[in-house]
Amino acid sequence: MTTLKARLQGDLTAAIKERDTLRSSTLRMTLTEISKEEVAGTTARELSDDEVLKVLTRETKKRREAAEAFEQGGRAESAEQERAEGRVLAEYLPAQLTDAELDVLVAEAVAETGAAGPKAMGQVMKAAGPKVAGRAEGGRVAAAVKKALAG
Repeated sequence: MTTLKARLQGDLTAAIKERDTLRSSTLRMTLTEISKEEVAGTTARELSDDEVLKVLTRETKKRREAAEAFEQGGRAESAEQERAEGRVLAEYLPAQLTDAELDVLVAEAVAETGAAGPKAMGQVMKAAGPKVAGRAEGGRVAAAVKKALAG
């Protein structure tokens, strides 16, 4: 089984050979971010697939936020470029949870922790985190937890 990083590197090589500039530049930037993460801290290390996924998720979120900012600034071409890069990265992320699936996982986390009321939000978020694992954005999870604890 190849690692996610190895898959990204292989796809980068293929994109360069195919002269796919969007894909190659997006993957190159992402692999640079992964490398930065690997040398951050006191000792250099190889990132696990989960850690590479976190970098991919962060990069995808950056693209979406940049696209929104460009859109608001009236720069549609730049916004579309960011969205296109986001679509390339999304291919490597696990399928996102639907709202219904997310609600079920959050309900399980609430039941496991026996939490009640808004003060238990952190406790439920901690329990829901591993269940969701990159398949939903933190903001969506927080909103679902808040809704579950209020209801």
